[in-house]
Amino acid sequence: MKFNPLAHTGIQLPEICLGTMTFGEQNTQAEAFEQLNYALDQGLYFWDTAEMYPVPPKAETQGATEQIIGNWIGQHGKREQLFLASKIAGPSFGGSSIRQGLTRFNHKDIQQALDGSLKRLQTDYIDLYQLHWPERHTNFFGHLGFGNQLAAKHEHDQTALEETLDALHQEIQKGRIRFIGLSNETPWGTMKFLHLAEKMNLSKFVTVQNPYSLLNRTYEVGMSEIAKYEGVGLLAYSPLAFGMLTGKYRHGAKPENGRITLFSRFSRYTNPECEWATEQYAQVAEKHGLTLTQLALAFIKQQFFVTSTIIGATSMSQLKENIAAFDLELNEEILLEIEAIHKQQPNPAP
Repeated sequence: MKFNPLAHTGIQLPEICLGTMTFGEQNTQAEAFEQLNYALDQGLYFWDTAEMYPVPPKAETQGATEQIIGNWIGQHGKREQLFLASKIAGPSFGGSSIRQGLTRFNHKDIQQALDGSLKRLQTDYIDLYQLHWPERHTNFFGHLGFGNQLAAKHEHDQTALEETLDALHQEIQKGRIRFIGLSNETPWGTMKFLHLAEKMNLSKFVTVQNPYSLLNRTYEVGMSEIAKYEGVGLLAYSPLAFGMLTGKYRHGAKPENGRITLFSRFSRYTNPECEWATEQYAQVAEKHGLTLTQLALAFIKQQFFVTSTIIGATSMSQLKENIAAFDLELNEEILLEIEAIHKQQPNPAP
């Protein structure tokens, strides 16, 4: 297993992070425990969760994922062996009804959210605390560009970024957070936060958790340059595009327990452009004796800006295949074939 630096902190993290958003919805606690035990045995001690999980978000299950991880910690201990990441949910347009969908990244809401996460996780600190999505409307969750429609949306009274930074910095000083991260953020938001933190002598964000896969390489436009020059690496989520890049939806298939089959809100992965590109990538994989999963995950790990790839699985067989894919290295021929497809159909699932 390869390890990558966490910004300029001096900490090295495994190139694989265990995603947990199915725990409490598609996975029972017993199944989750099996995954957590196996992950730790394989050296995957970096686990990512959120106060909103499991997905899709529902009031009756909100917080269940953190609770399951907390129950595991309560039974097994080993907290000092883990690098635990969680997130505060943003306002309701990101899919959350937490705090009546009125979350602001101010002192009060950050403190309240952190109180809840720490209690559910049965710990007194979180290693990496992230803003799940911005308070403002911006181009994520299916929006490729920031155009007239998004620009015209009415913005509520937003928390000043300075207050958000100060609130997070205070929690770091209290010892309840070690590091802070962004998620679903843009080049403008990332650089604005970094500039203000420098100006105010406050803690800087060290990661950005954004989608990145063969079907969504928008991170390469603007964000990857920030990773190079500011040291803020990517935690790549949805590396398999909600299962599209496993090949299980090829030729119109709708597997019974597939996330896209079960939850219609993830329709951005099922457009004709996605299906065409997925088929092309699958053919490249087959030509070179690989599975589509192997091709998709090995491609991500070879990008200079990736700190860690977040893998999620609903079965142990999926988890084992995902982890094993990181032992592969794609050669130049395969990478050129991937680029040719990307050039024909770039980013069909933003």
